[in-house]
Amino acid sequence: MARRIALVVALTLSAYLVGDVALRTQSAESAPPTHTAKRAVHKPSDRVKRAKPSTLIARIGRSVAVRSAPNGPVVGHLFTRTEFGSPQTLAVTRAVRGHLAVITTTVPNGHVGWVDRAALRFTRTHVSLDVDLSTHVLRVRNGNRVVRRMRVGIGAPGTSTPTGRFAITDKLNGAAYSPVYGCCILALSGHQTNLPRGWTGGDRLAIHGGSLGAVSTGCLHASTADLTFLMRAVPLGTQITIHP
Repeated sequence: MARRIALVVALTLSAYLVGDVALRTQSAESAPPTHTAKRAVHKPSDRVKRAKPSTLIARIGRSVAVRSAPNGPVVGHLFTRTEFGSPQTLAVTRAVRGHLAVITTTVPNGHVGWVDRAALRFTRTHVSLDVDLSTHVLRVRNGNRVVRRMRVGIGAPGTSTPTGRFAITDKLNGAAYSPVYGCCILALSGHQTNLPRGWTGGDRLAIHGGSLGAVSTGCLHASTADLTFLMRAVPLGTQITIHP
């Protein structure tokens, strides 16, 4: 009898530790066979709120090698500062055995680089951007909620804006580079692979000032008011998805 009591106590304690689902299951199984256990009905206010989508952001504390795979060959190096002087900040997309897949300028569009997580410090952002090239609209999201829509200029025929998933690497003063950039530049991790012949302005994509319409060499153009908002609201490492 003592062994039977101990067994019942152990089963009850185990179910309690597993949680409410386990407790409901045990109750249904132990009910008399002539009764059907009623299923608990939860009011909408009782439901657990779904977490807002977020991006893990990593800041580099020391120089790190970038690999083509978790233990693959080295394809580049990242330092604590970008080529424009900003803190090196990366969007993390995946983790495998102490290595992280990150969006970085050191690999081609559509690929990720792999870095050792030991050299990184982490934070999160709920902000993300997406660009619809067909409608020339950039949306700023906080989780699933769109907090701002803005009209943007895009790449002209022959120098169309590349599509894919990129990240914000730098936020720069446009006037320090050229008046054509307007007030502000948000540099992206992506590269323009369809540059016009004789172009000497580099291949990095960015969001900056300029005319609307399909007029650029691949960069996105936005108004001063929208650029000012992006500079304030969008942290380094924020992901931006550009789709047709």
